[in-house]
Amino acid sequence: MFLLILAILLTAFVSYLLGSLNFAIIISRILLKKDDSLYREKQVERKRGDIRDFGSGNGGMTNILRTFGKGPAVLTTLGDLLKGIFAVLLGRFFFIYIAGMADFSSGEYIAAAFALLGHMFPLYYGFKGGKGIMTSAGVLLVIDPIVCMMILGVFLVVVLISRIVSLSSICAAVAYPLATLLLRFLQHADGYVILRDSLFALAIAILVIFMHRSNIQRLLNGTEARFNKKSNGK
Repeated sequence: MFLLILAILLTAFVSYLLGSLNFAIIISRILLKKDDSLYREKQVERKRGDIRDFGSGNGGMTNILRTFGKGPAVLTTLGDLLKGIFAVLLGRFFFIYIAGMADFSSGEYIAAAFALLGHMFPLYYGFKGGKGIMTSAGVLLVIDPIVCMMILGVFLVVVLISRIVSLSSICAAVAYPLATLLLRFLQHADGYVILRDSLFALAIAILVIFMHRSNIQRLLNGTEARFNKKSNGK
């Protein structure tokens, strides 16, 4: 029992710290330290010295793309994906080699949840981070790659039609628990697995949608930016 508790605590602690590494903030701080003329160009007051001073104020990939361009956005995407992947793999490692459990799925879910919480509420940056889409994709690639591909398909279809990243992210979040439930039934999983996986997916979906609440308001107002247009501070 002690080793199981230790594995749980280590998984939660390390995953949260790893999730708190916000690559949008890190990359933007490096770029702005080299050249802060963007503040004058966009007539923005310097407050935090990173991406959160610009656009939507969100420390995520979409805001990086709109503010700094494709290169920094690609690096941000890779960083957020990889930290999600590593967090889940660490959770798996702790549950196998510390707790001695053959079923390491609980370790994966704990790691995924705390990595996402770290990304959204980072310890290092005043608990103001991103919205968790890329980190969610990273953890799902390890936990459930088939579901990951299913909701990626939803994201791509919606973004190609609407050209609104936030709407695509929200639709993907809604699709996550539905895709999980459908796949588990098709796999003839037992009741416990269906309930566990579906409830986890639902919790993550609710959290991601909650983080998009300002986007939802702009969508309702018809003012949400499309990715092929300038955001005009949105």
